[in-house]
Amino acid sequence: MDGYEKPVKGRKINWMKAAILEAHRVLTVSPYYAQELISGVDRGVELHKYLRMKTVSGIINGMDVQEWNPSTDKYIDIKYDITTVTDAKPLIKEALQAAVGLPVDRDVPVIGFIGRLEEQKGSDILVEAISKFMGLNVQMVILGTGKKKMEAQILELEEKFPGKAVGVAKFNVPLAHMITAGADFIIVPSRFEPCGLIQLHAMRYGTVPIVASTGGLVDTVKDGYTGFHIGRFNVKCEVVDPGDVIATAKAVTRAVAVYGTSAMQEMVKNCMDQDFSWKGPARLWEKDYCPLMWREVKPEPRVKR
Repeated sequence: MDGYEKPVKGRKINWMKAAILEAHRVLTVSPYYAQELISGVDRGVELHKYLRMKTVSGIINGMDVQEWNPSTDKYIDIKYDITTVTDAKPLIKEALQAAVGLPVDRDVPVIGFIGRLEEQKGSDILVEAISKFMGLNVQMVILGTGKKKMEAQILELEEKFPGKAVGVAKFNVPLAHMITAGADFIIVPSRFEPCGLIQLHAMRYGTVPIVASTGGLVDTVKDGYTGFHIGRFNVKCEVVDPGDVIATAKAVTRAVAVYGTSAMQEMVKNCMDQDFSWKGPARLWEKDYCPLMWREVKPEPRVKR
């Protein structure tokens, strides 16, 4: 066949590499993730040396503030805003506890997890960490679907920790909204996370995030102000790193210690005071894209580093 060249063993075609080298702009969905991509092979997945030839920048994603709005949410019975959150959340928490079969007690802090059950999202890390912090006065609700092995892990929680933890391996939009509104904390133990939306939804509802220190989670959650950072996880492990489990349990312990205090109330208000709509990001995307649309822009030179 004309133009056909027999593949050389060990060589592969990578369209992303070609796109990076020929791009006029290299943008991703958060500034910290942009830094991670060029930091080395672990985060750049072998494309870091090509990304280093460009100026890589990040713009944090916005969120759908109509779908995720505690003052109009059709999935929760009690609507609230920043002025009524203190009275509303305990009532929604009781409804959540009843819905998933946990003992109804507004004084017990509830931690929620919503997401895909796979290594990137760190659900395997969380399942192992639960046994480390279940001695605390706390309840855990996990909602997600994904790998069958990980679905089985969360379904076993109710037997292992009766009255303390429950897993729901289903795609359930109403329950996702109930967890976001009714939980006191949302945990996002991702090994890597370009931006993340779960923590944005949570803060909109006054639910304090506990997050791994990676990607957009670093850019959107301020430790001690709008949430708690766990630390940076080991992305190379094919099995769960014990250090990541311990770090997760320590972060949960730190968060639970703040529950019921004035500091917690302040964090809730700080969370709800954030603006994660698309207004700001849209302006930044326009600023980057408009020059490409209205005049010719030469690709950035390939800088050897």
